[in-house]
Amino acid sequence: MTAAGALLVVGDVVTDVVAIHPRPLAPATDTAARIRTLPGGAGANAACWAARTGSAEVRLLARVGAESARWHERALVDAGVRPRLVVDAEEPTGTVVALVGTDAERTFLTDSGASLRLCPADWAPSLLDGAAHLHLSGYLFFAASSRELAVVALRAARSRGVPVSVDPASAGFLAALGPQRFLDAVAGAGVLLPNEDEARLLAGLPEGAGAARAAAALSRRVPLVVVTLGPAGALVAERGRITAEVAAADPAEAVVDSTGAGDAFTGAFLAARLDGADPPDAARAGCRAAAQAITRPGGRPWARPEGPPGAACP
Repeated sequence: MTAAGALLVVGDVVTDVVAIHPRPLAPATDTAARIRTLPGGAGANAACWAARTGSAEVRLLARVGAESARWHERALVDAGVRPRLVVDAEEPTGTVVALVGTDAERTFLTDSGASLRLCPADWAPSLLDGAAHLHLSGYLFFAASSRELAVVALRAARSRGVPVSVDPASAGFLAALGPQRFLDAVAGAGVLLPNEDEARLLAGLPEGAGAARAAAALSRRVPLVVVTLGPAGALVAERGRITAEVAAADPAEAVVDSTGAGDAFTGAFLAARLDGADPPDAARAGCRAAAQAITRPGGRPWARPEGPPGAACP
């Protein structure tokens, strides 16, 4: 994928409440934690990392609530993204509470709010004007209206010869939706960017099956599959076989929070591809971005420390 033009991301913008607790959670009482309110969302995070690491213009279509629309818009513009945020009149911006333990692994509590209320009426064909690539956040496929919007966008891109990538986003939501239903909805995408659990689930393989087997199987359905493996790096599979194994990059600082590592990988991978990198080199760029992302709270490269209007300063 080498083309002059913009990266259009269609996805989610949410408010992240990140709670980093140095000790295990204590049921029925207090657990001391470092808590920050930050801009997030898989689609928005990926767009911000793409803007930071690549040379292409990056656009984002998403839906937010009125209470924090200006804060989110400012954060995106500051990160170099051109946002088109639809303000929802009924629901607030989605919120994710991320509980992060000492191992930097996170557990999410998710209220999708306005983010999955994107609908075909929010789409405009002009969004693809000058676009060289469309990326769809997998979260869109987990609600009826946003799934319909995602399919409309995918078909519009395909009709104009614009390649499409999808990040499956959540193994839990994938299991609830059904892997086959998800794969049917993303038919026509050229790039799939799952993590190891998502890849196994989509390939219909048991938990003990290797990531390489899952990646190879999926690449018979989607031409290019890149499976992220956390500290083990990433696998690149094309048309039924593994074509590259990419080592993870070493973080320059202590690991704090794995929230957004996959989004960082996705954004940097897509930016590198638009700048002319082949899939293995783009995966290396993704691993470098992920190594940066895990050294700070939240999922953005330049997340503001302060919360949205009305929130207390940390």
